[in-house]
Amino acid sequence: MAGASFRFYAELNDFLAPERRFHAFRHEFIDRATVKDMIESFGVPHTEVDLVLANGEPVDFSYVVADGDRISVYPMFEALDIATLTRVRPQPLRDPRFVLDTHLGRLAVYLRMMGFDTLYRNDYRDDELARISRQERRILLSRDRGLLKRGAVTHGYCVRETEVRRQLVEVLERFDLAGAARPFRLCLRCNTPLEPAAREQVAGRLPPRAAELYHEFLLCPGCGRVYWKGGHYRRMQRFIESIHPV
Repeated sequence: MAGASFRFYAELNDFLAPERRFHAFRHEFIDRATVKDMIESFGVPHTEVDLVLANGEPVDFSYVVADGDRISVYPMFEALDIATLTRVRPQPLRDPRFVLDTHLGRLAVYLRMMGFDTLYRNDYRDDELARISRQERRILLSRDRGLLKRGAVTHGYCVRETEVRRQLVEVLERFDLAGAARPFRLCLRCNTPLEPAAREQVAGRLPPRAAELYHEFLLCPGCGRVYWKGGHYRRMQRFIESIHPV
């Protein structure tokens, strides 16, 4: 039977069955298929892959795997310059904006807290998420490998962590975003940019104690939510400083 040797590198092994991790393994097949289809058949979303070598030569996702091929699959490179090779991923988006699947609502709030434009609804369908990601050039964050395997998704990432603060740190590190954070710029509820507001403008929406103690306010023109630098603000600020010291 025809077969090819596959070897996945670095964090791509997170998606493989334990017996296939960190070493070359043989994959037998009857019908020939593209390298993209074979890679995803092992559980690795194409959005996680940056470079594929077939017998030592760079190929794109349309390459059809042949009997005896040696396939090496690499994630995004952080230290090596591979500009002269055939990368299979599109160029990174200059303006990092996100759309999150329905299971990452708390992460959406934290990304907005850091100032990153983040779309989220708890009723998005998978086809909507893929369409928004492609049409609006947003990075799709999900823990659903099947969603990230959709051909319409060009920029995506499978979030590994399950605890929300660790998820945030993971995303910031994965996309090198710590230096781009602009905290307290967006509404945590609806993602709209906040605007300064006078106390008189928002007085009717404030708890009595907040109206008495605070003088600086931010107003969301989208949903009308009011923000001020109270205890919740200070707790968020301490959290931000703990993961990105200023």
